[in-house]
This record gives sequence, C-alpha cells and structure tokens, in this order.
Amino acid sequence: MKEETLEQAMAAARACTVCAGHLPLGPHPVFRASRTARLLIVGQAPGTKVHETGIPWNDRSGDRLRDWLAVDRETFYNESRIAILPAGFCYPGRYERGGDLPPRPECAPMWHRRLTSHMPDIRLTLLVGQYAQAHYLGRRRCHSLTATVAAWRDYLPDYLPLPHPSWRNTAWLRKNSWFEAELLPVLREKVRRLRT
Repeated sequence: MKEETLEQAMAAARACTVCAGHLPLGPHPVFRASRTARLLIVGQAPGTKVHETGIPWNDRSGDRLRDWLAVDRETFYNESRIAILPAGFCYPGRYERGGDLPPRPECAPMWHRRLTSHMPDIRLTLLVGQYAQAHYLGRRRCHSLTATVAAWRDYLPDYLPLPHPSWRNTAWLRKNSWFEAELLPVLREKVRRLRT
C-alpha cells in the first residue's frame, strides 16, 4: 500500500465532515501545512471572519499574534516557513453569553499527527491557548494557562506556550507583565532564526 502524501492528507482534512452536525456554519477547515515549514502555530479554532475568508488568524487576534512574533502578514502567511494547525479546523459556534465555543474534540486527534508526520523540518511549535496546550502537553501542562505560560522555559526547545492573543486577554497581559518583558524577546528571536 502506497504511503499517503502531505497533499493527500491535506485534501482529506479539507473534505472532512465528521463534525458537520455540530457546526452552525457548516464545515470549512482552515489550516496551512508545508513539507518545509519550520514553525508550527497551533491555536484554538477559526472565528467567523476566518471562516468567511479561509485565511487563518485573519482578524484582530492575528494582528496581535503577528506583533508578538514581530512579523508582517507576508512573512506570517509564507507556507514554506510557517504551518498553522488550529486545535479545531472549523468554526465551532458561540456561547449564548458570548465568546466562541471550544474547538471540536475530534479534530486535533484525527488530523494533527497525520499532517505533522509530513512536516519533518518543524523546529518550534507555538501552543496558543489552553486547547493547544492540552493537546500537545497533556499531563506536562500546569494547573492553569497562566502557570503553563509562566513555565515556558520548561517546554523548550520543542514547544512554547502562549496565551490567546484575543482582545479578551488584554487584562491578562497587563497583569502578567513578565510575558512581554521576558517571553516575547525570546519568542521573537526564535522566530527570526527560523525565518532564515
């Protein structure tokens, strides 16, 4: 039996309808993968703007994330260097009181390993938010997102946990000034090196 290629795995993921009955806007998997990518960004799930455009991180959260990485849009969307696999590939819907629902639990276990097995050059995986951290770190993560991100040095060189760059986390960023002072300079330097 012939081994599956990255292109075949991506086509299968884009055609996935496993969660269709749970998705208010229907399936529209949004992700990016490349055999030559060196940086993998694992976030939560697309919001409505990303669902509509099919472009990952194409919103205010993406603007803040690019600022954290110190990269422009052109660099960020260079698939040959940066892969983007959310914990859930499709928009999951919203809570009645506001805020997006968690990523569908079926998605990451079904697709991440299948896709990353074709990306041998990944040198660093950014775990953006609690769902990405739960999937990749498992029992190694701390009791809270804040504690996990504060322990970022413990997960290097493979992983770097980050909070979600949502506007909802602005108060968190103010309260945890060490994030900008200590973690961001290291993140930016690592990303700079991976781009060359």
